[in-house]
Amino acid sequence: MAESVTIARPYAQAIFRLAREKQSLAEWSGRLHRLAAIAQDPEMGRVIGNPKFSTRQLADLFISLSGEPEGSRDSELASFIALLAENRRFNVLADISAIFESLKNEDQGIKEALITSAFPINKKALTALLGSLETLFGGRLQGRVDVDPSLIGGVRVAVGDRVFDASVRGKLDAMAATLKN
Repeated sequence: MAESVTIARPYAQAIFRLAREKQSLAEWSGRLHRLAAIAQDPEMGRVIGNPKFSTRQLADLFISLSGEPEGSRDSELASFIALLAENRRFNVLADISAIFESLKNEDQGIKEALITSAFPINKKALTALLGSLETLFGGRLQGRVDVDPSLIGGVRVAVGDRVFDASVRGKLDAMAATLKN
């Protein structure tokens, strides 16, 4: 894991600088997300690992599957895919995409909030929750929800190294600690 992140970081940083310079962060975010999904497909994994396919063939395949309309494909995307093919780095596309998103969010002043809830949260409730948490955490938040029934009820929110625990499990644990002391 750590090794793939180390390999992916320079690619993500280079694409981030290019996208920011060209004011196309959202476009590159979508591209990288699509490319990572393609690379993670099990069938594609067999193709990527097959030595019968040349780097040019792999690059052409990724470009054709990239979701970019034929006439709008730009040279930066083609160059990026060709570089990944040449260096056999399609396996780190998910890490490249994740690092790019982190850089983009940091640049735009958006913090990632990991919200753990006892139950699924619908989009409307998530928007309201994020709105109230933005005041608490002092900035714009983008939320990702994980469901953990062991919380019993409520939510636990982690933004960076700060945690806000409003779960029933958290309150029970706090009461147990108080009673032990």
